[in-house]
Formats: sequence, structure tokens, C-alpha cells
Amino acid sequence: MANTREIVTKAVVGKGKKTFTTTKAITPECVPTTILGCWIINHNFKGYRKGNKINIEGSYDVNIWYSCSGDTKTEVVRETTTYNEEVNVPTSAVNDSDITNEDVIIRSLKQPSCTRAEIVDGKIEYTVQKELGVEIVGDVKVKIAYDEEEDPWEVITDDVDDSDIQNAEQQIEQEVNEEYLD
Repeated sequence: MANTREIVTKAVVGKGKKTFTTTKAITPECVPTTILGCWIINHNFKGYRKGNKINIEGSYDVNIWYSCSGDTKTEVVRETTTYNEEVNVPTSAVNDSDITNEDVIIRSLKQPSCTRAEIVDGKIEYTVQKELGVEIVGDVKVKIAYDEEEDPWEVITDDVDDSDIQNAEQQIEQEVNEEYLD
């Protein structure tokens, strides 16, 4: 007869990913002539539930290398960018009220990178793209069926039988030299 039990366990109850694209402009001290490079470092982020949505707060440093003064000098302009993204992560739980002790895990699936940088009216406009993954982990109750009857025991047989042991004993007695010490 099958019975059921309730088990409380940690489980991923919601999971999703989203790509974010942001375009910003920065005005450097020296009027830029050519963009030589753009890189993004120090990406930090955290997430938490805010109502029915997940709020992600983060920041990264943008470094843009450019030439100025008719391509005779180079400079680097630095800017720390903060962001606040809000995403709706669907949960797979039957009833959201059954989820307790919820944790929000944010992963950077694609680090922020500069996809476009150009000079517009003496400013540098740049576009950053990043991809974040969100997991919601919580304590959930699951019901399992179990059987109280024990599985039958298997008989264990040795690979060696009694005749093999007797043959080994006879071989040892034949090889022993009783006059060895004389």
C-alpha cells in the first residue's frame, strides 16, 4: 500500500534571463578625434524581490580611450555607471504562498561590453550590452509516495567453492619441504 509524505526542500522555483542594452553619452575634457577603445570593468550587482518583480542593482566602470588634438594625444575618460533593472521572473510553484525562505540569485551570463562607441557633437556616445540570469530559490513542500514493504534481499554467493580451497591446500602441502632445516 502506497503512502505519502510531505518533504520540505530547497528548489529553484523561478528562472529566467534577460539582455539589457543601454546607451549613454560622456563629455571628455579634450574634444575627441578618434575612439581607440572602450572596455568595462568592476561589474558588481545584487538582486532582491520587490513586490512581484525582481529588482537588480548594479554598477560597472566604463573606460574609453580616445585621441584628441588632431590625433596627436591620447586620453582615457572614466565613468562609473550604476543601473537599476526590474524583471518579472515567472515562478513554477503551484501557489506562491507555499514558497518560504526565498533567495534571489543573480548571475552575469554575458559580462557588460561596449557594442558601439562614436563621437557625436564633441561627446562620446557608447552602448553597453549585458545579459543577466535570475534564479529564485525557496523552501517548497513536495509530496512523495513511499512503500512500507521492504525490498527482498538478494542471496550473495562466493565466486570460490569448497573444491578450489581443497585443491589449494593440497598444492601447498606438496610444495612444503619438511627437511628444509636439516
